[in-house]
Amino acid sequence: QVQLVESGGGLVQAGGSLRLSCAASGSIFSIETMGWYRQAPGKQRDLVARISSGGSTDYADSVKGRFTISRDNAKNTVYLQMNSLKPEDTAVYYCNVGLYTSSWYASFYDAWGQGTLVTVSS
Repeated sequence: QVQLVESGGGLVQAGGSLRLSCAASGSIFSIETMGWYRQAPGKQRDLVARISSGGSTDYADSVKGRFTISRDNAKNTVYLQMNSLKPEDTAVYYCNVGLYTSSWYASFYDAWGQGTLVTVSS
């Protein structure tokens, strides 16, 4: 089994910053892409940012220049530094990790965290 534990959400005023963390543990052989998605009330879950095993990053246009994704491979952890937060960033943020639980190619597993709420007040 694989577990993802997220932390760092909360309430912040517009213009403020938050840092989300997501640590993966359990039966992990290797980790591929790690990322963050968000879902606002009544809306679909959308990609915020993701980072490959090689360090390549991809961001939603709405967060470019404000959010930074990074990972610590030794700790199986992905971070999302969120600066210049806006009320429209308010959402539940979900960690997503693509990993292999063994050397078998079919052991790929797409894990999701439980979600952490970020609320940005105006």
